[in-house]
Amino acid sequence: MPTRLGIVAGGGALPGYIAARAREQGRDVFIVALEQHADPAVVGAWPHAWVRLGAAATAIRHFRDAGVEEIVLAGPVRRPSLAELRPDARMMRFLARGALKAGDDGLLSAVVRTLEQEEGFRIVSIQEVAGGLMARRGNLGRLEPGPEDQADIARGVAILEALGRSDVGQAVVVQAGVVLGIEAIEGTDALIRRCGELKRQAKGPVLIKRAKSGQEQRVDLPTVGPATVEGCAATGFAGIAIEAGRTLVVDRDATIAAADAAGLFLIGLDPGAD
Repeated sequence: MPTRLGIVAGGGALPGYIAARAREQGRDVFIVALEQHADPAVVGAWPHAWVRLGAAATAIRHFRDAGVEEIVLAGPVRRPSLAELRPDARMMRFLARGALKAGDDGLLSAVVRTLEQEEGFRIVSIQEVAGGLMARRGNLGRLEPGPEDQADIARGVAILEALGRSDVGQAVVVQAGVVLGIEAIEGTDALIRRCGELKRQAKGPVLIKRAKSGQEQRVDLPTVGPATVEGCAATGFAGIAIEAGRTLVVDRDATIAAADAAGLFLIGLDPGAD
């Protein structure tokens, strides 16, 4: 019988989706839900424990008590300050290596190494548990980007390629060649709202999402879902462009249906090279 799967739950619907796919495969799950990040409505249907972000020893103990050997990290987590983190002794040993000073991908890669090399867990990718989430290449919905949109997409991809080498940002919003915003600590939903207030009297902006160059592929991949589409529709965007093969589409049918209903294009771009 497959071993119980552990899920570290950040925000959004993804942790619950992963739990449901694992259950369909005959696997039990146990969720460590991160306080102030995970959604109680998402994790409440599954065996879980709430743990603050800095309580690494508590999280590890919960997983061991539940018989977990494999762990998947799912859902966004806002990067904390040291004061907000309030690290326990186990987390302090981790931070002593300078992990908090690293970029997001450097930090996540360090977390993966620690859990595998020191704690004996195996970190698995989301696609390993829930295949079929990855965006495919080409138009996902019935609408296609026009020439102006294509130009904005190309500009956004070039910007993300440059930023990705510095471990910064997975999303950018471009309108008529003008960069309205780059994703930072606030996350994609807040980026969309912010850029909705900055958009000009022209064809709507485009949201472009792309994995960072050299990114750890088992954690923190770009993700879109119905809420992403709803946010873009509410703020007057023209469409969404995502990297095929390295962007997760949560609840694919509902996401595509929402884009079609809102008159937004949704397209999977050729994957970038690392």
